[in-house]
Amino acid sequence: MSAEAMTGADRRAQALGVTGSRLMEHAGAAVAAAVRAVAEDQGRLGSGPILVLCGPGNNGGDGLVAARRLGRLGLPVIAVLVAAESRPQTRDAARNWDRLTTAPSVTRMHAPTARDLAILGHGIEKASVVVDALLGTGVQGVLREPIRSAVELIRKAREAMVPVVAVDTPTAVDLTSGEPSDPAVRADLTVTFHRPKTGLLTKRGAALAGKVLVAPIGIPPEADRG
Repeated sequence: MSAEAMTGADRRAQALGVTGSRLMEHAGAAVAAAVRAVAEDQGRLGSGPILVLCGPGNNGGDGLVAARRLGRLGLPVIAVLVAAESRPQTRDAARNWDRLTTAPSVTRMHAPTARDLAILGHGIEKASVVVDALLGTGVQGVLREPIRSAVELIRKAREAMVPVVAVDTPTAVDLTSGEPSDPAVRADLTVTFHRPKTGLLTKRGAALAGKVLVAPIGIPPEADRG
């Protein structure tokens, strides 16, 4: 399905009584399970912190839920809000950012500038997994800071053989067309939600998404019919 169709299904699911917070919780739980499986499969479980890079919107909120759930498993997690603002910009994401203040094994950080991300990048090879929860939709043109520096940090991690898991889509890859902006994340695994997305099935999109896992998040079938 296209990004527009997914937005419609999400909206109709909420009209049918499935709350946005519940959808986010299910999405984050699926990401957490995938991240743990990747770390275990590659012998990196517990070898270093899981770095979760979160943008200010609901894609970042999914990452914050994943961070909390991974921390609950006793795994060390660094959850980074990559945004000029000190809090996420959507209600559900902000609520999950606040919940991390008491989450076990989770360190919460705010990275509003390129310099903050450059500092964070020192020793990136020690991370066990990097999670891309920056942007859930494609963007027009080049990425702006601080998201751009976060994407470069992910590239640096991947060059150091740290596995990268993307939330819904690799940042800067359009979910409908598969066309990337510059720069774009190249993931080892993309956890997308509810239905396969057309952009991840194109040649360019598939090359950047890596393996694609489609995770149900509680959207009822009737929400697909708009």
